[in-house]
Amino acid sequence: MIEGSSTDTKERSPSLSPDVARRVAVLLPAYNEAENLPAVVAELVGVLQDVACDYEIVVIDDGSTDGTRAVVAELCAQSPNVRGMRLRRNVGKSPALAAGIESVTADVVVLMDADGQDQPSEIPRMIEALDGGLDLVTGRRAERNDRFVKRTTSILYNGVTARVSGVPGRDFNSGFKAMTAEVASSLELYGELHRYIPVLAFWNGYRVGEIDVEHRPRLHGQSKFGAARFWRGFLDLVTVRFLTSYANRPLHLFGAIGTVFSVAGSAVLLWLLVEQQVYGKGIGSRPALIAGMLLVIVGVQILSLGLIAQLLVHLAVRRDPLAWVEQVWPDSSHPRR
Repeated sequence: MIEGSSTDTKERSPSLSPDVARRVAVLLPAYNEAENLPAVVAELVGVLQDVACDYEIVVIDDGSTDGTRAVVAELCAQSPNVRGMRLRRNVGKSPALAAGIESVTADVVVLMDADGQDQPSEIPRMIEALDGGLDLVTGRRAERNDRFVKRTTSILYNGVTARVSGVPGRDFNSGFKAMTAEVASSLELYGELHRYIPVLAFWNGYRVGEIDVEHRPRLHGQSKFGAARFWRGFLDLVTVRFLTSYANRPLHLFGAIGTVFSVAGSAVLLWLLVEQQVYGKGIGSRPALIAGMLLVIVGVQILSLGLIAQLLVHLAVRRDPLAWVEQVWPDSSHPRR
């Protein structure tokens, strides 16, 4: 596999090689999933035991109002490999995942939904994809067991995301992902940015890809995401585009916009000047004069905003010069001055 590539393989691998020692952490963000958690966690435990590695399952109760809190406590008491986190209120999936990632120390971090639609038996194949060269792999839902409207809007969303971000993929929004610890620690998740984890990882220089996985119907209950997720998702796409393209060079964006406004305003004013000087027409009461001046003023303000943003980035960023170095030859012990 290569960076940004996808794989369509459907070959099954029941377990990983027992010679591969690794620690796997599975994060389950849960909001009012009391009915689903016992079955999902039990299935996870069975799969991870067969993987023959050290593992833990972290259930993040995102301020549930049903019996999720009691269920998580009971699951933790039943298995030493299950941990629970209770958030004070419902803060959303991205902050819940961020809290879970911060709390684990693992070689591989797996993200799963707690509704039972993701199949734990796919985890070994996803980890094998990481062993094959990927840093992050998304479980692409080949046949989705969701409503028609949800499937249709998801196709549109994935197409727009791939086009705008420049990252190849057909199921960015899948909550079923596996990644290395390095990728997990590089993510800054807030708002609704969990939908764009592959994009964030790709723009951080990691190799991302997809494999087809089975997608099941929800075990119990209904989806917690409503129509508002679509317009919020669009705004977050704009955020991701800005973060991945202009976070370290905001002047390139604001400078370009400010220049367009200023040039347009200057052209209008120049035209008015020619009208007055050459043809002797009065311009003092013409709306074009106000429009031209307004365009120039707004353009200068936007350009100034870009300069201030660039100054803030310069003062705030203290990047390690070796942060982007992945490997050093002849050995990895490159001396620092």
